[in-house]
Amino acid sequence: MEKLNQKPNFEFVAMMAALMSIVALAIDAILPAISNIGEAINSTDSTDHQLLVTMIFLGLGVGQLFFGPISDSFGRKPVVYMGFSIFLVASVICLMAPSLEVMVVGRILQGIGLSAPRTISISIIRDTYEGDYMAKIMSFVTAFFILVPVVAPAIGKLILDATGWQGIFYVQMFFVLIVAFWFWKRQQETLHAEYKIPFTRHVFIDGVKEFVKYRETVAFTLISGLVTGAFLVYLSSAQHIFEDQYALKEVFPYIFAGLAISIGLSTFMNGTLVMRFGMRRLSLMATIVFCMVALTYSFLFLNSPNPSIYVLVGFLSVQFFCLGFMWGNFRSIAMEPIGHIAGIGAAINGFVSTVLSIPIATFIGDFVKDSVWPLFAGLAICGMVALALFLLTHLPKRKRIAAS
Repeated sequence: MEKLNQKPNFEFVAMMAALMSIVALAIDAILPAISNIGEAINSTDSTDHQLLVTMIFLGLGVGQLFFGPISDSFGRKPVVYMGFSIFLVASVICLMAPSLEVMVVGRILQGIGLSAPRTISISIIRDTYEGDYMAKIMSFVTAFFILVPVVAPAIGKLILDATGWQGIFYVQMFFVLIVAFWFWKRQQETLHAEYKIPFTRHVFIDGVKEFVKYRETVAFTLISGLVTGAFLVYLSSAQHIFEDQYALKEVFPYIFAGLAISIGLSTFMNGTLVMRFGMRRLSLMATIVFCMVALTYSFLFLNSPNPSIYVLVGFLSVQFFCLGFMWGNFRSIAMEPIGHIAGIGAAINGFVSTVLSIPIATFIGDFVKDSVWPLFAGLAICGMVALALFLLTHLPKRKRIAAS
């Protein structure tokens, strides 16, 4: 099933990126409009507004547990169509929401719907590639995917100014319909009939049992959750940091875009370097630098007011540059041993890493009120725990026994 030596097809990479990018569009495009949405649904607490970002991740995590297993039984494409349908219904709920509670329900359902294209795109890539070559494809897909966060807040701001916050949801729905048509016309089913797993009530339990057999898969799933949780703190509090703490409401979309470019640049570089140095070596070095940058900020500005915006953006740029060498490689390392259960494997990996990230982001995010310092402290703690798991996983067996 795997085409290990096939050169990456541009349309394939672009299509997989589009499937993932719907998630970024649903999250990032509403960032400039969060305060406007809050006014429309009679919610004035900026901390509560973070739920509009974090709760979509809850839906993403939960939905994968459902869509992953059934994709191993019925194929990849039908599951993607199911997810698109749920997203469209959820978007209508958001548009009609009279309160924060209903809006949060809509956002959770949006996440559940989007978990299908997000998870299945990874399964399709794993159906087709493996090893460092899979990491290369994942890097190129992620590099394209990063383009959406670069432009989404700016597009969201333009739509907000022209039509109001509701227009952002209509644009998201239109984009989903376009991608769904493209996927239907151009993407072949990658799960061949002989690889389909009969759907039974035991399919998930059997998948979990198989998943936990692989120590590296479990470890890098947890590592992904820690790093994603740390980044989710920034994502959910970015609007509050730049608009409220720094009073930069008008330029917030451009700062956000610049930081996203930092991730995109390193992700693209990872795609070209991973075949030479290997995904484990690159991601280890990036994790070390990630920890060092966060620790440096934490020590320099302990009990100090926020630094200038230029200093903050400088630190965040280096921090996020590291992420480009981490995210795709972590997931590729986790998925490498479980190609025979790629659908449910991607689902479990995504569920655990996403659900682990939500309490991390919620807990740390509560401290990001008057200062950015808690953000970097959280990045440092999550990074160091991730680094410890990384090193313990790759210790020689004899040393692991001695350490335990």
